[in-house]
Amino acid sequence: MYPQQSRFDITLDPTLLDFVFLESRHLVEDSAWPRFTLLGQSLGSMYLAWEAMRNLIPDLYIDTMGYAFTFHVVSLLARIPVGAYVHYPTISTDMLARVRSRKEWHTNTGSISSSPILSSGKLFYYRLFMFYYALSLRKASFLMVNSSWTKNHVDSIIQHSDFLLDAVHLLPPLVLLKLLTSRNAPLRARIVYPPCDTREMAKFPLTPRKRIILSVAQFRPEKDHRTQLYAFQRLLHDHPEYAQQGDRHVQLVLVGGSRNEGDSRRVEELRQLARTLSIDDHVEFVVNASYPSVLEWLSQASIGLSTMVDEHFGINIVEFMAAGAIPVAHASGGPLEDIIVPFNGERTGMPFTALLHQKYNFTRKKKPRYGGEVEHGQCSGSQRRSSKEGGIKVDGEHTLRHYDQRVI
Repeated sequence: MYPQQSRFDITLDPTLLDFVFLESRHLVEDSAWPRFTLLGQSLGSMYLAWEAMRNLIPDLYIDTMGYAFTFHVVSLLARIPVGAYVHYPTISTDMLARVRSRKEWHTNTGSISSSPILSSGKLFYYRLFMFYYALSLRKASFLMVNSSWTKNHVDSIIQHSDFLLDAVHLLPPLVLLKLLTSRNAPLRARIVYPPCDTREMAKFPLTPRKRIILSVAQFRPEKDHRTQLYAFQRLLHDHPEYAQQGDRHVQLVLVGGSRNEGDSRRVEELRQLARTLSIDDHVEFVVNASYPSVLEWLSQASIGLSTMVDEHFGINIVEFMAAGAIPVAHASGGPLEDIIVPFNGERTGMPFTALLHQKYNFTRKKKPRYGGEVEHGQCSGSQRRSSKEGGIKVDGEHTLRHYDQRVI
């Protein structure tokens, strides 16, 4: 209970909470499904829901993990309202587009994207999964999402149709699956921004700041830490004075959580890449840092860096803004649509569109260089005011109000 109280300043009565460990948790781990991962995890989540429902039939079922296929299990076992808070759609039209265009990505490996046959097979698999994922979302009584980007995707999935698959499912016995669709399916999702208590960060002074570029993100593939290392290497190459010890020395600090052996292995690969690029003396990895330690880094950094493409929301970017660090984030997803947006006519951050092979250069003229204290102060002041527009209590009230409207 202590982490949620220290992180979000929310006090809960422990006697009103009951945490139940589910023995079949391994069925939703990606390591359990090296092939057909989406399908395997979805089927595993259905068994996980069955195990949970054996222990307790609740009055309300809310999924926050992205297990939409569990809605069918819950609906069959109990006549109760089913809802979800969607952080990131399990599959999206963007994923289908990347496979269709045979674009290599962390969800579409080079061995598949380079093969017309494998790409066609994967595209059909994705189309089929999208069809059943949409069917599952329509089973919900209400859907909440964490950003405009997620809402746009979830809304399009709810309304998604596939002429071929729709026609096939008019034939027996597949026509019976139409019974899985709720007649009261939500027409659209509602945005409820994640809680982010920025009050402590807003107290940090804007000056003096150290010449630190800070990344705060779990060490997962989609966070694209490799781009950060390549970009930093480019910065030091173009400006060797930043590599010299002294007042102009610049440091890249990667703060992130390591969930499992796969993440730990990824951290070691990043360390090795830093050595290969000869920047290891200027890069620091902080793994599984405590929250006070994260706050300490936020209070010192001048720039906050996020390289994930299509980040669903980006709490780390909100924290950069509140702490007074200039956010540099990929121009996509929640950061572009909800966070790094003009506030009172002033900019609040620096979005970029460069991908891995372009090795984004931190010294572009569109962004303040180190030493631009006036520009830093203007940007940080605007972003801090912008970050105060939302809040933990407001979002909590919106969430409860949404439950009332859809359930009671």
